Amino acid sequence: MTTVHARTPHAPPPGLLRRLWAHALVVLERPRYFIPFLVVFTSLGLWLDSLGGLGWQLVLSAIAWAVLIAACVPLGPLDRARVFVVVVVATTAEVIFSTILGVYDYRLGNLPLFVPAGHGLVYLAGYRFSQSRLARVHPRIIVGVAIAGALFWGILGLTNALGRVDVAGAIAVAFLVVFLVIGRAPTLYAGVFFFVAFLEIWGTWVSTWYWEPTVPFLGIGNGNPPSGAAAGYVLFDIAALALAPAALAAWRAIEGRVRGLRRSS
Repeated sequence: MTTVHARTPHAPPPGLLRRLWAHALVVLERPRYFIPFLVVFTSLGLWLDSLGGLGWQLVLSAIAWAVLIAACVPLGPLDRARVFVVVVVATTAEVIFSTILGVYDYRLGNLPLFVPAGHGLVYLAGYRFSQSRLARVHPRIIVGVAIAGALFWGILGLTNALGRVDVAGAIAVAFLVVFLVIGRAPTLYAGVFFFVAFLEIWGTWVSTWYWEPTVPFLGIGNGNPPSGAAAGYVLFDIAALALAPAALAAWRAIEGRVRGLRRSS
């Protein structure tokens, strides 16, 4: 007598989730797929954030964190540590410059939970861009384009052509150019500049955040967005490159102690 096993009508076929995850890994690992995906994902996410309140923002934040965690799966331990450092350092900077000093404000007056995840994704955008064939074959051209773009934006901001005299942005551009010229990972920084330029223009356009006209306590003019906003992100990347080995070593030491305690108990 043959036994027929009933299958739930809506259950996925065996192996479907595994095949979908395999396709997702291809997108997450390869720059030519990951960067366009991230541009579309970020554009859609920031636009959707403008359509709802706090509850809707929490849903979008959960999705952003899920994407960041998935994007970290194919990374090695050191690269995961770099993402961790970027998220910690950038979130600290967000609390200081947005929540405390009020250099810029988010739409709902809070620090959205998708912002820390977004900083991790920005780092990965620059990292994957530095791995692209274009960046590997033509690194000097890529860095030169980034320098030219940053200088053009900074000078344009000083002329009031963008509606404000952006002194703060021009100062930050000067630091950004230094990072691009003598930095440890110039193609990564260039990739971050390109992505942040898009991110800041789009994010302020859909009113996800707003930069104040002047920098508090300093009184100098500030753009919306500032031309040198990418300089801050590059600083986060520099911190990641410098501090990630120590963070990874600390994590492994904690793991070793936990294992030792389990064995002794």
